[in-house]
Amino acid sequence: MAEGSAAERFNQAMQHKMNGEYDEAEAIFKALIQEYPNTPEVYYQLGLTYSYRVFIDESIAALEQAVSLAPNSVKFLLDLGKTHTMYGDYDKAKPVFQRVLQLDPNNDEAIKNLNFLG
Repeated sequence: MAEGSAAERFNQAMQHKMNGEYDEAEAIFKALIQEYPNTPEVYYQLGLTYSYRVFIDESIAALEQAVSLAPNSVKFLLDLGKTHTMYGDYDKAKPVFQRVLQLDPNNDEAIKNLNFLG
């Protein structure tokens, strides 16, 4: 399959997600993962889609997969930490935000979240 069509499908999934059409977005993201299993941005977007639907375990798993494929992505780490926080798992959130600060010592969002978590 041509990269262009994968990019087009990714953009379609993003549009569905922005429109609140989560089932459609999820289906496209999952199909893309089957074809391109080492693309962290797709796992990341799938994880966010799951979080909007409050599919906690699925959201965390997809975000963790994105982080495992791109371990130095501050964006992915921040959203993983915020998702853990949102679902009340502060013990898992803290080390994620600490990792962000290792990568970006002045990251205001990580500092703010760690202060919130105590």
